[in-house]
Amino acid sequence: MSQEDLLMIDDDEEDNIEEMFLTFEVGEEEYGVGIINVTEIVRLQKIIEVPDVPHYVRGVINLRGKVIPVIDVRKRFSLPDTEYSNRTTIIVLDVEEVPTGLIVDRVNEVIEIPEDRIDAPPRKQKGEDGVIQGMGKHGDRVCIILDIDHLLSDEQLAFDLERIKHSTKEEAA
Repeated sequence: MSQEDLLMIDDDEEDNIEEMFLTFEVGEEEYGVGIINVTEIVRLQKIIEVPDVPHYVRGVINLRGKVIPVIDVRKRFSLPDTEYSNRTTIIVLDVEEVPTGLIVDRVNEVIEIPEDRIDAPPRKQKGEDGVIQGMGKHGDRVCIILDIDHLLSDEQLAFDLERIKHSTKEEAA
């Protein structure tokens, strides 16, 4: 799915943008993030490791001259490691003006899930410290809707993302 695909939301759908979710797979589960936070989807590329960051921060990528920190969602959720494949993708999100990439196993599609089709999240699972916003029902599928603010709210991670953001601005100057 290209950036152009993300931008091709017709006028009727614009009114419901908060009900639009980009779905993706990590392990055996399907997850979704609000399309309003997604800036683009890119193929997996060379990741530069950064020292002294949480274990789930893989490092940074250089995306058209911008340094973007990337988080491995598998590691964030304490799932078993697996080899990256040709379907492994980076979803670039804009969170509090800090672009951040999520490494996922596969991107699926953009779907609409009305608010009344999203149930409260179940009890917390290991590694999922309050990051589930709800369980979205779409046809016969159930999609785990992630709360991006909580996913990226770990205090150490927030500090590290801010540190990376400032260091890249200084390098550009």
